Amino acid sequence: MGATGTPLRHLPNLISALRVVLVGPIVWALLERRFDLAIWLFLVAGISDGVDGFLAKRFGWTSRLGGILDALADKFLLVSTFVCLWWLGVFPGWLVLLILARDLLIIGGGIVYNARIERFEPEPSLISKLNTFLQIVLAALGVVHLGITPVPAWLLQLLIWGVVLTVFLSGAGYVREWSRRAAAKGRRHGD
Repeated sequence: MGATGTPLRHLPNLISALRVVLVGPIVWALLERRFDLAIWLFLVAGISDGVDGFLAKRFGWTSRLGGILDALADKFLLVSTFVCLWWLGVFPGWLVLLILARDLLIIGGGIVYNARIERFEPEPSLISKLNTFLQIVLAALGVVHLGITPVPAWLLQLLIWGVVLTVFLSGAGYVREWSRRAAAKGRRHGD
């Protein structure tokens, strides 16, 4: 039996699912002001994100479910963390709404694309990956700012504006790509 036939091929999906489960304890730790625990859990979630991606790519254990679980785990973790950090006064509400709007655009667009055009395969663009990375760094620094040591205001502002810029660029990129694909599919069916 090949590597793709082994029961271990489901390990990346399991790791992504466990990352979704970590969202609850991270939110609890943040709201209870247990920032040390929140940082450790956030670190575990970040490492698990790298591990499941490595395993999926290295051993060919990729799947449609895995791509969706990985993306949802990232979304749940980041949105929940940003909502908590807004609640705790670290980030402005408009930033959280902007991040949430982008995620709703991507999820809603993916559902519509899947229902009306063709099967949706999650393929994050480079700018989308940069946006996720910047969100992770900003969220982690927000927790550090609350729980360990103040982070310079200029650094937080720089990251906030980096997130804002990449939110707009990645959201526009998804809309442009889906529109291009839909138009191409329409032309193929019109022939």
